Amino acid sequence: MIGSPETRMQTIYLDNAATTPLSPEVREAMRPWLETEFGNPSSRHPLGARATWSRALGAEPRRTILTSGGTEANNLAVLGLARARRRRGRHVLIGPTEHPSVRDSAHALREEGFEVEEGRLAGDGSLDLDDFAERLRPDTVLAAQMLANNEFGTVYPIAELGRMLRARAQQALLHVDAVQGLGKLDFTLGELGASSLSVSAHKVHGPKGGGALVLSDDHELRPLAFGGGQERGARPGTENVAAIAGLGCAAEQAVATREATREASSRAREILRRGLSQLPGARFLEPGSEASAPLPNILSVYLPGVPAEVRMHHLEARGVFTSAGSACHSRELEISPALLALGLGAEEARRVLRFSFSRYTEGTELEEAVAILLEVCRELDSVRP
Repeated sequence: MIGSPETRMQTIYLDNAATTPLSPEVREAMRPWLETEFGNPSSRHPLGARATWSRALGAEPRRTILTSGGTEANNLAVLGLARARRRRGRHVLIGPTEHPSVRDSAHALREEGFEVEEGRLAGDGSLDLDDFAERLRPDTVLAAQMLANNEFGTVYPIAELGRMLRARAQQALLHVDAVQGLGKLDFTLGELGASSLSVSAHKVHGPKGGGALVLSDDHELRPLAFGGGQERGARPGTENVAAIAGLGCAAEQAVATREATREASSRAREILRRGLSQLPGARFLEPGSEASAPLPNILSVYLPGVPAEVRMHHLEARGVFTSAGSACHSRELEISPALLALGLGAEEARRVLRFSFSRYTEGTELEEAVAILLEVCRELDSVRP
């Protein structure tokens, strides 16, 4: 609910790919560390959270580095791993739809003398593995490819990519941004063949400010900050114990409720898809190969007419919260590189509205959201020249 008692309205939250509401269980796990506990931040709770995340991702606890979230974990992986291996080579290859925390970190390496290349998507919107293979070189030291796209839900073939690296660029490490996949896909670090994985708590009903970078081996990693020995020196500074406690609980729940989350999201997606199909010119962005279904919790649609941001604000005024593209691209008028990589023109990309769901999304909410969206679109179309 939002607003004062006099103006309060029911909210329908459909932007869960950006952030999710804190679960009651996570809130309770964090409560003691916010209210009464104030002891040694390097004590048992961080150890417990580290062990929980490690079990969830098939990693060793001592190779799990707790961070402030997915952005820091991606920065630490891309910059830290590449800088540690610069004597072996200075070629870095990233995926075509990466989150800005990966893309911008890789571009920063260019100023340090690294050569950075970006892969591309195939005609069906899947990752062009042939192009990726052609770009691999003996001096490639790092490849970064997200597990699942945060704007249109495509799941990428990370295990196949890992096998390709081991065959063609043996010294290259593979970093995987798994932020969107956690809690929706069944995977482990070993199954993906990745060298490192980044995850974030607030995408799975945990707290903002909690995340982790997990490593497959004792890979050398240059820190981004200095001044303490926490996290084996890779991420110094006093730990946010409350967030870490929430992080552990969120990881446990993400694994335990994965199937329920997928089922609830699939139902919500179908209700919304059926409703949006009534709009003239609606085109759903569901790229990828037939062998790999998109994440069920994300549905992006191109709607001709006014920009998606206009529709988004009209929906917000009626209590429906969505996203015009990725949350990390909503600032100013920046066009999402992922949508451009998909083959959309700039004007088309500005007309893509993203809906995303969680295990708390209810069917009745979706029915109401569809009715509101149809009403908004008809109103906007009626006044458009």
